[in-house]
Parts: sequence; structure tokens; C-alpha cells
Amino acid sequence: FEYAGSLTGASVDELKLIFSFLLSYPLAGLLKRIPDAKPYQKNLFIIIVSLFYLVGLFDLWAGVRTIFISSCGAYIIASYVDGPFMPWIGFVFLMGHMSVNHIYRQSANAPDKVDITGAQMVLVMKLTGFCWNVYDGRLEQEGLADFQRERALLQLPSLLDFAGYVLFFPSLFAGPSFDFVDYRRWIETTMFEIPPGIDQKSAPRTRKQRKIPRSGTPATMKAVVGLIWIFMFLKFSAWYNTDLVIGDEYMKYGFLRRIWILEMLGFATRMKYYGVWYLTEGACILTGLGYKGIDPKTGRVQWSRLENVNPWGIETAQNTRAYLENWNKNTNNWLRNYMYLRVTPKGKKPGFRASLATFATSAFWHGFYPGYYLSFVLAAFLQTVAKNFRRHVRPFFLTPDGQRPTKYKIYYDILSYLVTQAAFCFTTAPFVLLSLPSSLLVWSRVYFYTILGTAASMAFFASPAKWWLIKQLNARNRSAKMDQHQVQQEQQQRQRQPFSRESTMEEPIMGGGLPSDPGKELDDAVREIKEEVDARRQRGASVSMPTGRDMKEAVENKMRRKL
Repeated sequence: FEYAGSLTGASVDELKLIFSFLLSYPLAGLLKRIPDAKPYQKNLFIIIVSLFYLVGLFDLWAGVRTIFISSCGAYIIASYVDGPFMPWIGFVFLMGHMSVNHIYRQSANAPDKVDITGAQMVLVMKLTGFCWNVYDGRLEQEGLADFQRERALLQLPSLLDFAGYVLFFPSLFAGPSFDFVDYRRWIETTMFEIPPGIDQKSAPRTRKQRKIPRSGTPATMKAVVGLIWIFMFLKFSAWYNTDLVIGDEYMKYGFLRRIWILEMLGFATRMKYYGVWYLTEGACILTGLGYKGIDPKTGRVQWSRLENVNPWGIETAQNTRAYLENWNKNTNNWLRNYMYLRVTPKGKKPGFRASLATFATSAFWHGFYPGYYLSFVLAAFLQTVAKNFRRHVRPFFLTPDGQRPTKYKIYYDILSYLVTQAAFCFTTAPFVLLSLPSSLLVWSRVYFYTILGTAASMAFFASPAKWWLIKQLNARNRSAKMDQHQVQQEQQQRQRQPFSRESTMEEPIMGGGLPSDPGKELDDAVREIKEEVDARRQRGASVSMPTGRDMKEAVENKMRRKL
């Protein structure tokens, strides 16, 4: 590994990590060949391979202890704690344990060393989901949403099955994460049964008596593409890296060239994640766990169950939503299903509390580097600006019925693409640089252009110009003028529509758990506070509630400017 490191410029631990991803392919082939009727042998094989990775490759005895503490703690909590607080107790325990390791890694400041925090981040997603699945299994199934009912665990799994789930070696260090019900269906091979309505002739091909379909071709394609991304990362990272943007050489270039270098720094960093996630997903596909059924339209087998990233969707994104929802998909699903919807009372629509809890969870899950928080907060405001442009500017480039593009739509698309990519290369720079001084230094070297553009856009849409755009659009569409009162009535009408938890199960949670509209979230926060005060008054508690004017004056005094 040291010799290969001297040739490639990668650290020894990074090469070992890539080696473990590649070694998972032949080992996944062996795992697949263990008889379906002997799932205990599959579990034992998985456990042995993961222990070899942890101890044999990386000498992570402390990592074994960490995984043991987290997994045993979660299993004990799920077994012996009853009531609605059980999943939250598990969540606090797991996040607290991981935070300790995050702080230790940050203090060690050795980014080239592989430690247990990466594997623990994946484990936290799996085990918090496990606690919620156990909790859902104790509830009346009729009152659950379809997603909850499908993943509910009516009884605790055996310790051997649970250990196999925790230590599933193809996704041990970098994911993808998945729920226990997926693991159980895979190891019991019920995942591969042909559902009713699908022609049995279209059943995927298998070998001998195995139920797991042949998956060598899609797995190999993932591996090849993943290796291409890794090799490209090694090449591009030698040209575009953090030393370049914080060094004196960077300021010798013009403003546009500096933005281009930021874009390439982000692209080079994303290549690493593309490569790692493609390699791990391919190994999961080879085991059969990536199986997602048969497409009823084409009759082809789908292997996208554990897809974690869509590079094409990110690199060609024309808006923030497309950019973020194609990144780290499984983490976004975890945040939506096990935080965003779980903090929302049954029958109510997720609001400020759900968004705040999701954002905080994502932030602490990533770690405590200041750069993470700079990126998260700015991306949240970018999402608000993008939403306003899509609502109030984009319709001008569509036909009045909103169904077809006009001949000028191509110019809007090109400009949207350029702005989105330029904004995100600025926004994600602190995510790469990590430290606060380095992040602010690089931002200042490009004159904080995304922050200034975001502030100007938010001021524009908070001004009468927004209503001017609405009137112009209505005039173009030859409809009656829509004044502000009518807009508010329509918004209130939409808010009065009945809320269904099912309707939010497919709501995208922006990458990193970002609130999609901070302004609306603030309004929701004020509304929730008022509702809580009214409820306490009805219970006889003495509460002094400031008026809206009082709250505005207090905010203005704190900010020392007029709103």
C-alpha cells in the first residue's frame, strides 16, 4: 500500500479503503453462493468479513468496541424500553455516542486516516431507523402510514440476524444505509418473489436453485464507473485542491477564473464520493440487496434500491432542488422518514419544528466543523430564492397554460444552470475547507458573490416588485388582476386542505436536511408559539404573550435596523 501510495499520491489508509471496496466484490459473489436455506451461514460470513476489515486491514480495535456499544445499546433500548419515548432515547444515545467520536476525530485533525466515524455515521442511520421500526411494530397497524407498516418489526430479530445487519460488509464504511426489513427480506429471499400481476415469464434469470437473480453485469458496470470516478478524482485533486484556493497563487487569477477554480474544486471533491458510492452500491447489487423488482413497463430488473447519488442529475442541475435531491439520497430518506415526519404530531402538517429538528439532526450527524454549518445555512436561503424564481419568473418562459415552453425557455434554462452551479460551488466550498478562517478567506476572495446575490434576491421578492411580477403574468395570461388579498385567500385555502401523512412520505427533504423555505418556517414558528400559548391559557396557566408589533420591535432592536 505504501508503494501504491507513492505512485498515486493517496494515503495508505485511503488505498486500503478502496481495496476493501474492491475486495467486497469477490466476497459478495461468495456470499451470494451460500445456500438460501442457510441464512445463519450468510450472517456468520458477513460478520467474519467485517471483522477482518476492521481489525485485519485497519487495526480498528477501538472501532469494534464502538460498533459493539452502539449496536448493543440500540438493541437493549428497543428490547426493554416501552412507550413513545423509546425511539427518541435510542436516537439521543446513538447521536451522543457518535458526537464523541466526531469531536475526537476533529481534534486529531488527521483527514487522511480512516477511523470509525464514517462507519458509525452509516450505523446511526440504520439503528435509529431500527428503533422506529420496532416502535411501529408495537402500534396498531391500521393507524400507520404505508411506509411505516411495510417496515414495522412485529418482533425483535435474533441476535445473529441483527449482527449481520449491523456488520453488512459491502456497506460497512461508506453506506448505503437501509432498513432491517430490507435485510430480512434479502436474507430470507422473499425480496425476490414475483408480485401478482407480473408475467412469470419476465422473472429474472437465476443460477441453479438460488432465488437471487443474476446481478454480475449491473454490479460490474457500477464498479467500472466507480473506478473511473476514483481515477478522475486522483487526477483532478492534484490540480484543484484546498491548498490552491487558500494560497497566494489563487489571487493571481481574475474573478471569473477564481469562480471556475471553485467549481472545479467542488467537482473534484464530488468525484471521490461518486466513486466510493458507486463501488459500494455495486457490491450490494452483487449480493442481491440492490434488487428493486421488475419494471412493469419494460419487464426489466431494476437494481436501484440502494442508489445513493445521481452524478448526471447533480452536474446538470438547473435549480437547487434538482441539485440537492440527487445527492446522498439515502441520508435524505432517513432524515425525512425518521426525523422530519416523526416530530410532527399525527394529523398535522410538518412545520417549523420539523424543519428545525431535521436541520439540527443533519448538522450534528455530519460533525462539528464550522464549514458544514456555513454551507447548510446558506443553502437553505438559496432554496428560498430558487423557489421564488421558479414561482414568479419561470412562468414567463412558458405558455399561458404552463404546459409548454416558449422559444425563450432555452435561455432561461441556460442561465438557471449557470447560476445554480456557480452558487453551489461557492456554497459548498466551506464543506471542503472545513475551518471557519479558511472558509471566510475563500469566500472573501470571490467577494461573497453568492451571499450578496441571495440577499439581493430575497430583498427583491420581499418588495412590491413581487406583486408587479404577479400582475404582469396575469396580464399576459389575460386573466383578472390578482391583488394581494386574493393571493392570501388562495394560500389560506390551500392551508385549510386536509393533511395526510401519506402525502408527505414522498416529499423531498433537501440535502443535508435543509428547510426548503426559511421565511415560511419563521412564520410557522410564530404560529406554533401562539398556539402553544393559547393552549396553556386554556389550561389555566398564566402566560404573557407579546403582540405582533411588540415582537417586531424586539427583533428590530436586536438587529439594530428596521424590518
